[in-house]
Amino acid sequence: MRAELYRFKYESLCKAIKPILEKKGFEMYIAEDEKQVLEHVERLIPAGATVSSGGSVTLVETGVLDLLRSGKYNFLDRYSAPDRRAIELEAFKADYYLCSANAITMDGELVFMDGGGNRVAAVTYGPKNVIVIVSANKIVEDLDAARERIRYIAPMNAKRLSLSTPCAVTGICQDCDSPQRICRHYHIVHDSRNQPGRIKIILTIKEFGL
Repeated sequence: MRAELYRFKYESLCKAIKPILEKKGFEMYIAEDEKQVLEHVERLIPAGATVSSGGSVTLVETGVLDLLRSGKYNFLDRYSAPDRRAIELEAFKADYYLCSANAITMDGELVFMDGGGNRVAAVTYGPKNVIVIVSANKIVEDLDAARERIRYIAPMNAKRLSLSTPCAVTGICQDCDSPQRICRHYHIVHDSRNQPGRIKIILTIKEFGL
């Protein structure tokens, strides 16, 4: 029963927010699960295209990272590069950049919080196309709720990355001044009407990532 009710809730949110995002110039797709996510990605990215990505649990869990590494694309792989910064800078020249978002508001704003800033930089400027894969459970009411969601999730990301931050110990955001703090670059994409279709959003009903 619980799973069915959450599916109903997330499907309803996806349908409600789709026209809002499209009005703001975002290209919008809804995916039921990882299979449909991969179908959308393969349809959107032509074989041989140069692609790159941000660090993302969602890309791993949906199988998108495996697809990018399959040899079908020229993948600038930040995960295995000996010089990660060089790859992250090269990503600005990519045909497609893939990542997730920390939240989407019901007003159609994409919200990101980065530690290094490479993801928000690429989303903002550089790659010809950006594909944001994000689960419906990340849809929130407004920017205040987005910040609260980030504060709630940050300790888990810090723990996942084995960082020495207070939240990785307590499980609660301390708004710390640790050198390893990952909440450094807060970025909001209000709309994409100046470059319609550049940012493509695949919104999933099934939960992925954090």
